[in-house]
Amino acid sequence: MTRVATSPSVSVSAAPFGVLPDGTQVTAYTLVNRQGLRIKVLDFGAIIQAVHAPDRHGAFADVVLGFDGIAPYLSNNWYLGAVVGRFANRIARGRFSLDGRDYSLAVNNGVNHLHGGKQGFHQVLWSAEAYEKEGAAGIVLTRSSPDGEDGYPGRLDVTLVYELNDDNALSLRYHATTDQATPVNLTNHSYFNLAGQGDILAHEVMIAADRYTPVDAGSIPTGELADVAGTPFDLRRATAVGAGIDAVHEQIRFGHGYDHNFVLNKKAGSSLDLAATARDPASGRVLEVYTQAPGVQLYTGNFLDDSQHGKQGPLQRRGALCLETQHFPDSPNQPHFPDCIVRPGTPYQTQTVYRFTTDA
Repeated sequence: MTRVATSPSVSVSAAPFGVLPDGTQVTAYTLVNRQGLRIKVLDFGAIIQAVHAPDRHGAFADVVLGFDGIAPYLSNNWYLGAVVGRFANRIARGRFSLDGRDYSLAVNNGVNHLHGGKQGFHQVLWSAEAYEKEGAAGIVLTRSSPDGEDGYPGRLDVTLVYELNDDNALSLRYHATTDQATPVNLTNHSYFNLAGQGDILAHEVMIAADRYTPVDAGSIPTGELADVAGTPFDLRRATAVGAGIDAVHEQIRFGHGYDHNFVLNKKAGSSLDLAATARDPASGRVLEVYTQAPGVQLYTGNFLDDSQHGKQGPLQRRGALCLETQHFPDSPNQPHFPDCIVRPGTPYQTQTVYRFTTDA
């Protein structure tokens, strides 16, 4: 393993992770801080491949799903650990209108467009550069999405910074500029299991949201901003995932569990606010999610199955959960949702922080 630089408290190193079919080398960058928190990021798909975090007794476990080699990531239909875009989540029928023009996107989720389309940002090699500074280390990942990629208008130049500090906080900073108006909604699609194995039904989740966006049978928002009170979506206090994941409720039936966007009690573009927490009672591991985004998608791994094996074994149904900070699904077709259009001269920029701690 080759050391990129030296730091008093947080370090980053680089090592080969595999080779793409065209012979291009994939590199894994490992961030390690003073507490021993270790995060591995790939330049392919900007994937968070591993997060080794301590429990309340100091024992470490890998708490994200992923693969040990590059080959399974080439057909990563579940987007394990990847950055997804240009538009995370769904756009109805892969169509939208912008400034008087109609656009058709790649359709890859039934009749709908999902997570950027057939290529998206999760299936490309990003340029990467590691750095270290006092108290933190990180990786700067960049790529240029050409005009027309997956049907989107305009060239989009994207910079993503992963930075780990000594407070066990991993910051994800997104920045993008365009030469033509285009919808942008970037997020990381890591699957967390804070126990390191088994299912996540005992995980306790809190989401700071009084409302959520109900969906139709195709998981497209109806446009309503519904109150969570009196529903399985009332997660304003920490609640076991298993308490509501099989509730008799139309929205739970549509999502086969939780697969819904929550309207955070904040305004987009504001300072970082606590959006969600997840806690594994057995290990005491806690994940805190802070974001500037207006929404967060809770997805409970309802479509995972045993057909693929990850680092910890079969990728079992409900074996992990995602907390995807985002603009609301189908925002280009929902004018009353927060604006997701990026225009020349006005950069897209947002930040999300994952902080790993324990309950004791």
